[in-house]
Amino acid sequence: LLPKYRGAGPVQWAVINGEKETGITTMLMDEGMDTGQMLLQERLTIGPDETAGELATRLARLGGRLLVETIHRMKEGTLVPQPQDHAQATMAPLLKKENGVIDWTRRAADLANHVRGLSPWPGAVTHAGEEQWKIWKAVPAADSTAGQPPGTVLHAGPQGILVATGEGALAITELQPPNRRRMSAADYLAGHPIEPGLVLGGKRAED
Repeated sequence: LLPKYRGAGPVQWAVINGEKETGITTMLMDEGMDTGQMLLQERLTIGPDETAGELATRLARLGGRLLVETIHRMKEGTLVPQPQDHAQATMAPLLKKENGVIDWTRRAADLANHVRGLSPWPGAVTHAGEEQWKIWKAVPAADSTAGQPPGTVLHAGPQGILVATGEGALAITELQPPNRRRMSAADYLAGHPIEPGLVLGGKRAED
């Protein structure tokens, strides 16, 4: 929804930032980055568990319909271009692999949005010992993390891998270890038991 999220990654950054709403804007091109006059706009609610990939699919359908409507109304001469309020502009830069690295000092709620916003690409990642995990699903949890450094595994069981964060705990419920398929945390733990106290993180994303 221009003028917010100008740039190459508006869908991902809207989810990463915990937005509740996004949408589609048709616009006239100019020399700037998404700075042209706006034609039509339609809003869309972001689901609380929706990933960037899922949201992009819904936005594509909405965008196709809005584009057809824009063309029809341009032919009819009923569209009046509206200038953007540049003071309200925010940016959505292209994502890189390093954006996927989980910073466990952040709040659990922010990290859950981070995981959703980077699915399916570039993916949220963290290290567990010598392994790099891609985290596909994670949700904030109510468990106390008092006295535990961020990134510390608090519990690992059928409900997921509970990890301390900068504020609250995050339950990893679906992950993908190296050279393996994505799987539930319970399936991973069945063959790779984890003891509380393991500290996740500390390395950068691999190419």
